[in-house]
Amino acid sequence: MKLSIALTAGLVASATAAPTIGAIFDKILNKLSLDQIAKIRGGRYIGTATDVWIMEQDAPYKKITTSNEYSVWTPENTMKWETLQPQQGAFNFTEADKLVSLARKTGKKVRGHTLVWHSQLAPWVEAGNFSPAELKKITKNHVQTVARHFRGKIFHWDVVNEVFNEDGTLRDSVFSRAFGEDFIEWAFRWAHEADPHAKLYITDYNFEGDTPKTKAVTALVRKLKKKGVPVHGIGAQGHFILGNLDGEGMKRTWKTWSDDLKVDVAIAELDIRIPMPATPEKLAAQAADYETVTKNCLAVKRCVGITFWQWTDKYSWVPGVFTGEGAPLPYDEDLKRKPAFDAVKKVLVAGK
Repeated sequence: MKLSIALTAGLVASATAAPTIGAIFDKILNKLSLDQIAKIRGGRYIGTATDVWIMEQDAPYKKITTSNEYSVWTPENTMKWETLQPQQGAFNFTEADKLVSLARKTGKKVRGHTLVWHSQLAPWVEAGNFSPAELKKITKNHVQTVARHFRGKIFHWDVVNEVFNEDGTLRDSVFSRAFGEDFIEWAFRWAHEADPHAKLYITDYNFEGDTPKTKAVTALVRKLKKKGVPVHGIGAQGHFILGNLDGEGMKRTWKTWSDDLKVDVAIAELDIRIPMPATPEKLAAQAADYETVTKNCLAVKRCVGITFWQWTDKYSWVPGVFTGEGAPLPYDEDLKRKPAFDAVKKVLVAGK
């Protein structure tokens, strides 16, 4: 009888101790930054798009951007072709160098964005009416000059960006008209030659869910890897509209890339836009969508991290492009945390 009582007491003590330890651990995690918790949850990162010019004119913004909330920066505009090589052969790395320098001083890693993209392309590239041979030489020079300039300072490169239409066909661009899809393989090989230590990504929007577009990139990456092309990851941009997430399709697609293709998955440009005005009900629904995306990243073995496309509504691209929509980010225009921030943190703390 005494043994039974002792055993029962021990079991009760064990049962009550476990949640107490868990509660203590959760309390500790809640005191950490998003990025610090993400690192504990499988070595993932939380990042943000930014540019130095914003930090130079907005000290409160800079304070949060350089804080330990984020460990990865993506230059929102300063590494695009129109900025780095506005005239043929005349490279200007001034602003991009500032960002990389500040990142290194504040302990951030940098995702390079982007080497080959049909948009924000210097006008001279299309206007020159170059022959395929000339354009190939120009593209190789751009990719390798940029990748070599930042060699050892960029840990991920978005090598090619937005090369598919929604039906899975190759997007019409100056590159696809000249080379078909061959330029994609060349760009990855050129980037790897110039900076062999950076991980190389193909990125696009609507890279979530089971669609012709995601089927197309799955087939392309499988083919490229069979040829030995150094494709290391797929970046899902994650520019969502409130309430339009296909959570299960998203998880299935990302798991296919992670488990079948054996490549890393990054949520590369996350924001979730709202039809304005942003009511409490809409902000709560937005938080639920952010929760879904974060949970799906944690559920995918090789999902390496989440990058907000800017972290505050104050500097979001959304209102300038989508009339009547906005408030897409975890902080509002006054740099105050929204329910979306709390939702992301809750998932990270729970670890699932």
